[in-house]
Amino acid sequence: MRSRSAGGLYGVLAAAIALFASPALAQFQPRPVDDETTVVGEVYHIEGSAGFWRPGAEMSISSESLGIVGSRIDFKNDLGLVDRSFGELHATLKPGRKHKLRFQYIPISYTQSNVAQRDIVFNGQLFRVGIPVSSTLDWKAYRFGYEYDFLVLPRGFGGFVLDFKYTDVNAVLSTPVFEEFAHAAAPIPAIGGIFRVYALPNLSITGEITGFKLPESAVEDASARYVDVDFYGTFNFSRYMGAQMGYRSFDVGYVLDADLGDFRLKGPYFGFVARY
Repeated sequence: MRSRSAGGLYGVLAAAIALFASPALAQFQPRPVDDETTVVGEVYHIEGSAGFWRPGAEMSISSESLGIVGSRIDFKNDLGLVDRSFGELHATLKPGRKHKLRFQYIPISYTQSNVAQRDIVFNGQLFRVGIPVSSTLDWKAYRFGYEYDFLVLPRGFGGFVLDFKYTDVNAVLSTPVFEEFAHAAAPIPAIGGIFRVYALPNLSITGEITGFKLPESAVEDASARYVDVDFYGTFNFSRYMGAQMGYRSFDVGYVLDADLGDFRLKGPYFGFVARY
């Protein structure tokens, strides 16, 4: 009797477990893995990065004043400019899976002294050969952008970028007797594209090109160009932190009446990225 009762009790328990376990198993289904979670580094709301850029510089400027046409001055050959490194800051806000708001700031500054190798006319003033010339170039490069990723894949994305670049350039040439300066600042719209491919779940390769060109026929005695090329790799230690290494090129130029500026910077950079 005792054995039969125990067997019946076990049978009732088994039936109850089967009855309640079936709905529970039916309710529990493994959640599909989201495309973004198959790689490291794409799930965030805010991303910030800081680093150092060491570009090679090819820059020249000309400034007219009082009807006196200026010389085209090469900052390396005429003024003794030496390449150096600059800090940079980037921030990205990601309100949606395909939408990003971006900010970039790179303060570029050169200070040097040299003996004039030829007669130079700058801003209406003659700098004679053989005199010591001190010079500075301050270039503040701001960038505000919107990115829309129209193609999002498990291991990468492709999109287009709308940029608002603000360039502020100030050049100063001085001798022990006098000082002259030229200043140019302008907002520049730009459009381009971006792609990212994950070679490994924690290693991505990104390429981006944006630019703008104002043809000479659009505005009388004026033209401008801005081309920004950036290729870099990111190694993500975790979802929240990574390191970047890349190569960037700035190509900015303008002609306004008798003034002109030609600024080309290109070289490698290294930085760290953090996400939340």
